[in-house]
Amino acid sequence: MKGMADDDLTEVLTAVGPRLRALRRTRGTTLAQLSETTGISLSTLSRLESGQRKPTLELLLPLAKAYGVQLDELVGAPATGDPRVHPRPFTRHGQTFVPLTRYLGGLHAYKQIMPPRPQGVREEPLEQRAHEGYEWLYVLSGRLRLALGEHDLVLTSGEAAEFDTRTPHGFANAGDRPVEFLSLFGAQGERIHVRARPAGT
Repeated sequence: MKGMADDDLTEVLTAVGPRLRALRRTRGTTLAQLSETTGISLSTLSRLESGQRKPTLELLLPLAKAYGVQLDELVGAPATGDPRVHPRPFTRHGQTFVPLTRYLGGLHAYKQIMPPRPQGVREEPLEQRAHEGYEWLYVLSGRLRLALGEHDLVLTSGEAAEFDTRTPHGFANAGDRPVEFLSLFGAQGERIHVRARPAGT
């Protein structure tokens, strides 16, 4: 946030509370869960979101880490004019997710890398989940198994799929090497596919 005028900085800091509350609700996280993750007390988090506590680096840095976003994005600092996204890959459910967007709201795009099924492990019916929203997939390499309701499909490199996520769906690697694909979904889909389970599972 270098080079910001005092008035601009004050305006940015004033808007931090509502942004933090909106982000937490979008991610489906409670204050208690956020407190456990960051080590920040419940009362401090509540006061921060309501604007009764001034945001400081000591508070914002662990929050940015917990949400997996850049500090400038968390506080809504004005854009610097650099359109490049600096992704921070992370792992969930044994998959690697590479964020391709940096905005807190709206659609989220990821490159996902799914390892192959371990040798000797039988192929089983996929767990399917349903939620509000719409999803779009594009396979970059490998073979992606898509269970969509009563359908069980295999998508290969260059193939795409789009579907209403109110239809139960699930994914798996259908080949003997990693499958890489792009996925685009909204906040509901992000909670299901990226944040449905605790980190490290």
